[in-house]
Amino acid sequence: MLTRHTITDKVAFALVAFFLGELGDGLNIFQGIYLVALGWNEGSVGIALSMMGFTALLTQTIAGDIIDKTTFDRRKFLAMAALMTAFSASAILFVQEGNVDHALMYVTKIIEGVSSSFIGPCVAALTLASFGPDSFDEVMASNILWGHVGSIVSAVLAGLTAWITYPNIRYCFLVILFSALLAVVGVKLLPEGDVLMGRGLKGNSTRVVHSGDDGDDYTNMEVQGTTSWSSTQGNIASPKCTSNSVAAEENAISSYWEIFSDRKTVVLCFTGFFFHFANANVLLVLGELMGGDNEDGTTKRSAIPLIAGAIVLAQFTMSGATLAGDRMTKGGWGRKPLFMAGLLTLPLRCFLIIFWKDAGEAWLLSTQILDGVGGGFFGLLHPYLVADITFGSGRFNVIMGLTASCFGLGGTLSNLLGQMVVEKYGHVASLTGSMFLSVIPIVLFALAMPETAGSRGKNAKSAVLVEAAGVSA
Repeated sequence: MLTRHTITDKVAFALVAFFLGELGDGLNIFQGIYLVALGWNEGSVGIALSMMGFTALLTQTIAGDIIDKTTFDRRKFLAMAALMTAFSASAILFVQEGNVDHALMYVTKIIEGVSSSFIGPCVAALTLASFGPDSFDEVMASNILWGHVGSIVSAVLAGLTAWITYPNIRYCFLVILFSALLAVVGVKLLPEGDVLMGRGLKGNSTRVVHSGDDGDDYTNMEVQGTTSWSSTQGNIASPKCTSNSVAAEENAISSYWEIFSDRKTVVLCFTGFFFHFANANVLLVLGELMGGDNEDGTTKRSAIPLIAGAIVLAQFTMSGATLAGDRMTKGGWGRKPLFMAGLLTLPLRCFLIIFWKDAGEAWLLSTQILDGVGGGFFGLLHPYLVADITFGSGRFNVIMGLTASCFGLGGTLSNLLGQMVVEKYGHVASLTGSMFLSVIPIVLFALAMPETAGSRGKNAKSAVLVEAAGVSA
């Protein structure tokens, strides 16, 4: 039986990321196809899928701020958020045939939007709290990689379930519920870490040596006002901070205006918004092009398995892109060139889908390789960039939430407006709009975003105050 004594913290995080990944970014795509099969029109589907995004838009920044400030165990937040997300997503099992039960979907999507808003900030905060800024990139890369693997397994299981149970394809959504239950079990294996460091502060400013569960020593060392963490496992035990260090850290917290108005924060928010505004609807349109209908108007048996294949191919490529990006950053590559490479894949992908729309399912499916490369680099570098911008400010999770809100707003508007365009003008018009919109984030990031690699923890206000606390102690 797995316990905190039998596995390392990094493996525990990987397990939780795997099961959270099984909650699946492809869930909305499966739900969209299923609702169309029940008799919903594309506009109604777009509204239903948008409810979660609009709710997340309103709550993600607040969720990040709560995770920053909370004295409540972040692991419990994560467990509750996973369960609420799964149960609300499973409500689609009760939608009846026909263009009905809109209220049920809208309400559960709102609940899903609120609960899912806490998952990303919780995982990022626990990772930073447990491993510190020096090992954060490595462990987050592992989390993201295993999240992609979880998405692959989820898509395969959902696709197989839909194929076997056809035409009762709704049972594929049970995969989500079981994954959440396993994630909750895995959360019990996670450490709480250093609470202050989890919000992007430097943590305890005095030297403390802790003994880990497996006998390893965990050491927190202050050197000239900066904090470095080391252990044979790379983990951080939760230290007992002195009153001086806590006071210094609290005084070091940047104001909301300081961090929200930072040029790098603004550029990242707008870049992510336009990227997701152009990108989110593309997979749904691709699924509609590949799936098609039978002569009697019902959805083909191959529709969800084909979408599952598209998700698997994209997530498999994302896994490879995550590994490659992790190795390249360790080898000295900056954030900017890798992020730009991810952005450049989107206009090419839209063009190829338009060009190959009548070439057959295999050609259309192959465009998901580009989605994997773009999504892989974007997903990997997002927390890296936020940590670069905010570490030492005490606003790490609120900016994770703010940027996620901007990304979510883009994705929500993409699904809503994209499906309206499909309904009135067709699939090609929707894809053409996405292709032209995808140029905006490329130009914006290229011209306005400086390189952030190597800037982590260089918050001058924080450094001065923490050093002062060390002297007074």
